[in-house]
Amino acid sequence: MGGFLFAAFLLFLLVMFLLTTVRVVRQGFVYTIERFGKFTKAADPGLHIITPFIDRIGHKINMMEQVLDIPGQEIITKDNAMVGVDAVVFFQVLDAAKAAYEVSGLHNAIMALTTTNLRTVMGSMDLDETLSKRDEINARLLSVVDHATSPWGIKITRVEIKDIRPPTDISEAMARQMKAERVKRAEILEAEGDRASNILRAEGDKQSAILKAEGKREAAFRDAEARERGAEAEAKATQMVSDAIAGSGNQAINYFVAQEYTKAVGKFADSPNAKTILFPVEATQLMGSLGGIGELVKGTFGDTDDTVNVAPKNTGTPIPKPRERQPARRTTPRASVPRSTDKG
Repeated sequence: MGGFLFAAFLLFLLVMFLLTTVRVVRQGFVYTIERFGKFTKAADPGLHIITPFIDRIGHKINMMEQVLDIPGQEIITKDNAMVGVDAVVFFQVLDAAKAAYEVSGLHNAIMALTTTNLRTVMGSMDLDETLSKRDEINARLLSVVDHATSPWGIKITRVEIKDIRPPTDISEAMARQMKAERVKRAEILEAEGDRASNILRAEGDKQSAILKAEGKREAAFRDAEARERGAEAEAKATQMVSDAIAGSGNQAINYFVAQEYTKAVGKFADSPNAKTILFPVEATQLMGSLGGIGELVKGTFGDTDDTVNVAPKNTGTPIPKPRERQPARRTTPRASVPRSTDKG
């Protein structure tokens, strides 16, 4: 019985020896090894054997990048505006020994350092700058905090401002200012649009007036040219008529007068609105004109037997005056042609 107890006791001592001798360090962590309370080395991830009852694990340092949330706080800006600010800090431990023995309470130290520098940086800026220059605030905080924590074996990777909360009255004033600014921009753009539209419309009217004036000038030039050519043609025709009159005498004049007279009488029948035609002339006058044409032909080509006698020669009997036209009856009107009273 005594031997069994002794064996059990030895087995227990062996197990305790193994537990105190063999240490396994997890990935992402570094353990500090202390001998009689003094730091001797840093144990990297893996299996390590230490001297039992002499060496021990001092601190378990997280070597991964960590996020530290900075609680919200009230900060007074340079222009005496009270704003609420929230921030976050990203950091990583580079030296486990320094992080374990150079500072007490690593997280609290980083939080306090970031808070004080945040007040310093934002307190030196106006409210408008704090709202519009977040990147500058982040860069300044990163530089200051990283420089302050470098003796602790800490690397500050990022400092970000999460939220900036101005007072309610300032927020309302900023909203009114933004609205007024946008209304101003809209009115300016509208005025510029109206000005551009008026300029373009005036340019269009100008070009239209220029084109119209050029068209009128061209039309006037063409009209003058047409009148000039018409006058030349008329002068040429007049010259030809004058030459014909000079060569034939009065017979040519009688021919031209009779021709125009016949054309004028023939136009009465071409009227589309006249159903009844009243000739205010004597038929014998038309016959006399035709007789004159016949005389003209005889005088021009000679009096031969083959010449057709167009109209009877006037015997000298006076042609009676045309009778006065009577009022039209309700029956279908007829053209009243007075007959000639040629006796003998």
